[in-house]
Amino acid sequence: MLTINIITLFPELIEPYLERLPFSRAIEKGALEVNLIQLKNYAIDERGTVDGRPYGGGVGMLLRIEPVWQALESVYGAFDNPEKIQADLENTIIGLTPSGKTFTQKKAQELSKKSTITLICGRYEGMDARIKQHLTTENISIGNYVLSGGEIPALAIMEAVVRLLPEAIEKEEATLLESFSQGLDQKKEYPQFTRPETYKGLAVPEVLLSGHHEKIKKWQKDQINS
Repeated sequence: MLTINIITLFPELIEPYLERLPFSRAIEKGALEVNLIQLKNYAIDERGTVDGRPYGGGVGMLLRIEPVWQALESVYGAFDNPEKIQADLENTIIGLTPSGKTFTQKKAQELSKKSTITLICGRYEGMDARIKQHLTTENISIGNYVLSGGEIPALAIMEAVVRLLPEAIEKEEATLLESFSQGLDQKKEYPQFTRPETYKGLAVPEVLLSGHHEKIKKWQKDQINS
């Protein structure tokens, strides 16, 4: 079973998705457990403060290191030296930040084999750099653009990973031959068509209607390589 911990200020943004496929099926089958950790539960004061102004000036606020540290301790137990967490190969703690490495299907496949993943959702102007430097095992971006927070990246990564888990989707073989899969040498999938054969002058390629399996396979291969 894969356990995913999500440290976030807005768990309500993620909760509805857990009631839909592929998450609901994976949870039902016992392949997935998701823990939503409210960062404000570890605020530094009674007002719920979890952020602060950046040293040296700048626009916006940064997530402070103390609440994130304590939220991680709620998962991994108390620790004095963050390097102990980073050195443990069983730990996968991911900071979601535009400055991280770009997420890929290969990384999704790698993460699907883990037992526990913790995702730290940034907010505001981002997070104190010490979080990314010392509390995470890696930092990931879902693209070269900036969002208001890490909840959408968390959902994107979760879905890409969870659908690779056993029984998470009804037809598991569907993940073997799709875009960026090993079955297609990490290339994009060939175009696919369904009924009707023709609609408003737009026709399905004749080769797909021929019933000639070798020609169809060659056409599909050519589309992948084109």
